Amino acid sequence: MTPAIRPHNAPTHRLMRAWLALALCTLAWDASGLDLPVMRLIGTPEGFPWQHHPLLEQVLHNGLRQLAWVAFGLLLVWALRKDPALCSAAPSQRERLAVLVLVTLAVLTINAIKWNSRTSCPWDWTAFGGPVPYVSHWNLFAVDGGSGRCFPGGHASSALAFVPLCLPWLWSPSGTRRPATGIGWLAGVLLAGLVAGGAQTLRGAHPPSHTLWTALICGGVALAGWRLAMPWLRAGSVQRAVTP
Repeated sequence: MTPAIRPHNAPTHRLMRAWLALALCTLAWDASGLDLPVMRLIGTPEGFPWQHHPLLEQVLHNGLRQLAWVAFGLLLVWALRKDPALCSAAPSQRERLAVLVLVTLAVLTINAIKWNSRTSCPWDWTAFGGPVPYVSHWNLFAVDGGSGRCFPGGHASSALAFVPLCLPWLWSPSGTRRPATGIGWLAGVLLAGLVAGGAQTLRGAHPPSHTLWTALICGGVALAGWRLAMPWLRAGSVQRAVTP
């Protein structure tokens, strides 16, 4: 007899509430107009003194970017590996493939938005010695005259794009896994995103809102994609449960 895989709505509700809370915080930050005042605390009319600080530029920018490529390579191996002896409590290959696709999709989404963004980076603003005025990313019809392509935070996405790693445990298609592992992955990814985004803010590359929007977009891609893939994932869980 085929065991029934019961839908579990509680994880969905918790994750959606967390995402909506992030959305409200992001919109509240934008409505407050705090981006420019915060950047004034960091920069000067001559620029950003920490723009080329070795820790921020070489380690937390270049180093983290290279580490992200290593992490993606490991994710690729993990997702494509076929292991018949894999513990039944571990994510199935369908789940691992879904994580890989969603991480890739999150990166592509952020880069597509950046490519079409008219928002220039803080170090290009006249308030910090640059050639262009500050224009909010909400002003879709204004062109600040700079190079643009600064919104949202691309460097932060090298960490935040890995949010889907938590979903096999926090939104398991079989509903049988302990969430502690997923919480650990989510906390690690968010911490890495905070460090990456914070480093870019200190360097003058992005105001705080850019990192918030990166987290919101990556989280939205992860939740929407996982929800759409759930019937396929649950079918895989049923098949896995009855396979000797």
